[in-house]
Amino acid sequence: MMWQDLVFLAGSILSIVFLAPTVRDVTANVPLGSSVPSMTIGTIYAVTYATMGMRFSAFGSLGVATMWSLIVCYRSPGPRDGPANVLRFVRSLARQAHSAVTGTPTDDDRVAAGQSAD
Repeated sequence: MMWQDLVFLAGSILSIVFLAPTVRDVTANVPLGSSVPSMTIGTIYAVTYATMGMRFSAFGSLGVATMWSLIVCYRSPGPRDGPANVLRFVRSLARQAHSAVTGTPTDDDRVAAGQSAD
């Protein structure tokens, strides 16, 4: 075992401890734009560590990804639809990309400008 494996595990455990209050707080509202990428990065790190033989680091990163997954599902603003929030985030990104390419304002742009989002 490499000592670095234990260092990364310790960092992951700290992340889990620091994320636990957010998961427990029913009034918490963490934007999907922060939580979905964090969940994705945690998952990618877990897979990467596993392929490098760093099992403890992989386990810790999987724990962090799980915490972010819970935040995505149950602590995002708007409807708390569980895993469907990931799809809501992806659709929002697609709308924003389309708007950026075509120059068409999104509903969010209209609301920010004080217009009706009809």
